[in-house]
Amino acid sequence: MPERRVTVASSVGLHARPAALLAKAAAAQPVTVTIRKNGGEPVEAASVLGLMTLGAMHGDEVVLSAEGEGAEEALEALASIIAKDLDQG
Repeated sequence: MPERRVTVASSVGLHARPAALLAKAAAAQPVTVTIRKNGGEPVEAASVLGLMTLGAMHGDEVVLSAEGEGAEEALEALASIIAKDLDQG
């Protein structure tokens, strides 16, 4: 199963606005993407509530996983979102 490790860039972590933006982008992907912190249980990246329960803060590393047609592209798209400071703008 393809995975991507990425560091959370948003100053408030994956909470509120960044979580909503990531969930919306994940829901638009052709595959189901999960996200977890190292050692934690994965949650669906398309779930705002799931993202907020991760407790992923600025500077934390998260792991995205997906399987199926388009998985690599989906992981790349979501990794680029997490790597940006979504609190700006």
